[in-house]
Amino acid sequence: MALDDLRARLDQILGDLERAGDARNAASGLFQAMVETKSAIALIKDALVTSARELAVEQQHLTDAERRGKLAAEIHDTETAELAEIWTTKHRERVALLERKHAVQQDELAYAERQLEEMSNQYRQAKSGVSPGATTGASALPEDPALDREGGRLDREAQAARVQQQLADLKRKLGKQD
Repeated sequence: MALDDLRARLDQILGDLERAGDARNAASGLFQAMVETKSAIALIKDALVTSARELAVEQQHLTDAERRGKLAAEIHDTETAELAEIWTTKHRERVALLERKHAVQQDELAYAERQLEEMSNQYRQAKSGVSPGATTGASALPEDPALDREGGRLDREAQAARVQQQLADLKRKLGKQD
């Protein structure tokens, strides 16, 4: 099951991060876990749509079987009425099964979304230098738009520095100088 694999992967990443101890390095691991969780959420949503479609089809089959049985009983066609009863029972069991399946998938989706929110909070903490799961006072990290803007600016500056370094490396490899 995808959710079990996701949970095992998340536990592995978080365990590695706890051993590493560096909050900034933890951010990259948490980011990877968030990407995997978002992917799993998309798969769960697709499965929900599919199971809802299967459920609607099966409910229609149940309705048809019940109608056929009722019509057969009205004209006293016992053989058709018995067959309709058999099919009605089968479709009713299948509808109950698909309803349970759909409910479980909804629970899985809610669980995965809660996990994503938790990882998102941990990621914000790690990006600001706070170890994931660490708390400082009443709140681990207050929502501060200025901090988010500053973090974005620092990310852009770090990315620009990496690009400049890569450009310098390429020029050096090609034997060109500024």
